[in-house]
Amino acid sequence: MSESRLWDDVDTYFIGHLAPDDEALAAARRESDAAGLPPINVTANQGKLLQLLAQIQGARTVLEIGTLGGYSTIWLARALPADGRLVTLEHNARHAEVAVRNLARAGLDALVDVRVGPALETLPKLADENPAPFDLVFIDADKGNNPHYLEWALRLTSTGSLIVLDNVVRGGRVADADDTSGDVRGTRAAIELIGSHPRLSGTAIQTVGAKGYDGFALARVLP
Repeated sequence: MSESRLWDDVDTYFIGHLAPDDEALAAARRESDAAGLPPINVTANQGKLLQLLAQIQGARTVLEIGTLGGYSTIWLARALPADGRLVTLEHNARHAEVAVRNLARAGLDALVDVRVGPALETLPKLADENPAPFDLVFIDADKGNNPHYLEWALRLTSTGSLIVLDNVVRGGRVADADDTSGDVRGTRAAIELIGSHPRLSGTAIQTVGAKGYDGFALARVLP
């Protein structure tokens, strides 16, 4: 058995026991596939991890940068209380339309505010509204802008908030000093910002699974 097939099989086992599918999640994936969205959703066990992190955090407010078809949004929104709020930012209007339908089908549209446009344009507008600090921020958008998204996350959170930055391994390229592609440079800049910023304490974890060799970073906002 190949290594990647083994990773897939283990993910299937874990998901079957710990993050089983339901109709809303399955329909969100089907709708996204039918609409031709790129197949880059988080896996089910990663979605469950996001949900658990939000629950452990006691989150009432969540900011998501990068909606795609709303699959990860469903996992996160399910962690919120009835009066919670999730703001999710999506650059592509067609992707956002799919997400809105998926969230409505899941019965979560009252909790979730989907905003369309480049995140570096919608984030300042969100800040102008002077929202309560977000308890959790999930960053999963264009990787070249990761340090900018991280800086905005800091502005929109407060002490004790949690920031999750996805896809930081880049297939191992993040550690290749000769790789100067935009996604790697943006990811390195964000990791280095987490490591050097006086208001952040973080770590990064490598993962293997159905999405191959990947990983994520976690950072807690300090006083």
